[in-house]
Amino acid sequence: MRIAVVTESFLPTVNGVTNSVCKVLDFLADAGHEAILIAPAARHTPSSYRGFAIHAVPAVAYRQFPVGLPHPQVQRALAAFRPDVLHAASPFLLGAQAIAAANRLGVPSVAIFQTDVAGYAKRNHLGPATGLAWRFVRWIHEAADLTLVPSSSSERDLVAAGVTRLARWGRGVDVERYHPRLRQDPRALDLHARLSPHGEVVLGYVGRVAPEKQLERFDELRGVTNISLAIVGDGPSVPAVRRLLGGMPVTWLGRLGGQELALAYASFDVFMHTGTEETFGQTIQEAHAAGLPVIAPRSGGPIDLVRDGHDGYLFDPDAPRGASSMRTLAEDLVVSTELRLRMGEAGRRAVHATTWKKVCGELEGHYTQVISDRAAVPVASAF
Repeated sequence: MRIAVVTESFLPTVNGVTNSVCKVLDFLADAGHEAILIAPAARHTPSSYRGFAIHAVPAVAYRQFPVGLPHPQVQRALAAFRPDVLHAASPFLLGAQAIAAANRLGVPSVAIFQTDVAGYAKRNHLGPATGLAWRFVRWIHEAADLTLVPSSSSERDLVAAGVTRLARWGRGVDVERYHPRLRQDPRALDLHARLSPHGEVVLGYVGRVAPEKQLERFDELRGVTNISLAIVGDGPSVPAVRRLLGGMPVTWLGRLGGQELALAYASFDVFMHTGTEETFGQTIQEAHAAGLPVIAPRSGGPIDLVRDGHDGYLFDPDAPRGASSMRTLAEDLVVSTELRLRMGEAGRRAVHATTWKKVCGELEGHYTQVISDRAAVPVASAF
C-alpha cells in the first residue's frame, strides 16, 4: 500500500500530533508499506524518516510552532507519488489543501481529528467566531472519506457540528518502555529521592506548559501537606506558571523523552492531568502503563481513559473545594499508599493490550476500507 501522510506538526517539534505520526510511520515501515510525508518546514526538519521522503512546505511561526501554508508543492508531491490513500493528521490549512488535492486526484483520505475547537474557542473568548470555527472544521472533515476521532467527547462534538462518516481510533502506548518495574531502577529511585527528600508523595505532570493545559489548577493544591509537585515539559506558559506556583514545592524537570521520560514516570506516585481540552490524553495512557493512579478532569478524552474510583479519579473542573474537586481527590490518594497501588495496578491492566502495533493495525483496516469504498464508485483519474 502507498500512503501519503500530511501533518500539521512534525520533528523537530514534539507534541501529540508529531508523536502519533512517528508511530504510524514506524508501523508503515515495519509492515513494508511505501509512504511519503508532507509537513511544515522548520529549522532542522529532517529530509526523511524511516526511509520515507519528507516534503517540507513553507510555514509561518505561531506560538513556537511552524504552521504549514497551502503550497503548489502539495499537489505536485501527491501526483508524483500516486498514493492509494491520504492520511491527514490533525488537518488545518495544510491538511485541508491536501484533502482537496487528493479528491481532485481521486485518492481516498482519512482525517485524524485531534484538536478541541470548542475548548480553544471558549478559552480565547471567540464568541460568535466559535460557530465559524466549527464550520471550518466541518468543511475540512466532510471533504475526507473518513474522520477518525480519539474519544466519545470528540465524536459528540463533531456529530453536533454536522460531520458525518466518523469512526473511533485511539492511540497506542509503549507498555514495555513505561513499566512499573522501572520504579526499582536506581536512576528512578535517585530521582524520586530528589523529588521527595522528606518522604513526600510525588504528584507528577507531563506535557506542554501552555494555556490550554491549565497548569494554574495546581495552585488548588497549595497547603496540602506531604506532597511535592514534579513538572515535565516546557512551553510558553513556564514563566507565568512559575510565578503562580511560587512558594509551593515544585521541581521543574524540563522537556524529557525516551528513557528519561520513562524514568520520570517511574519516580512519580500519582499522575496529575489538569487540562479540559484534550481530545485524547496520551500521557494518561503512559501513566497507566507505568502503574500510576491518575487524577484528571471529567472533560474530553480523559472521560474514556480514567475509570473513576477504579484506576484514578475524575474531578469536576468547575467544582469549588468540595467532594469532587481536584484538591480533595488528591488528598485521598496522598494519605493512602494502598489506594495508590491498587489504582495503579488497575490502570496498568487497562492499557496492557493497547499497543501501537494493535492500534496501527486498526488504522490499516480503515485505509483498506476507504480504498474499497472509493473503488466501488469509479471516478476519472487525474494522474
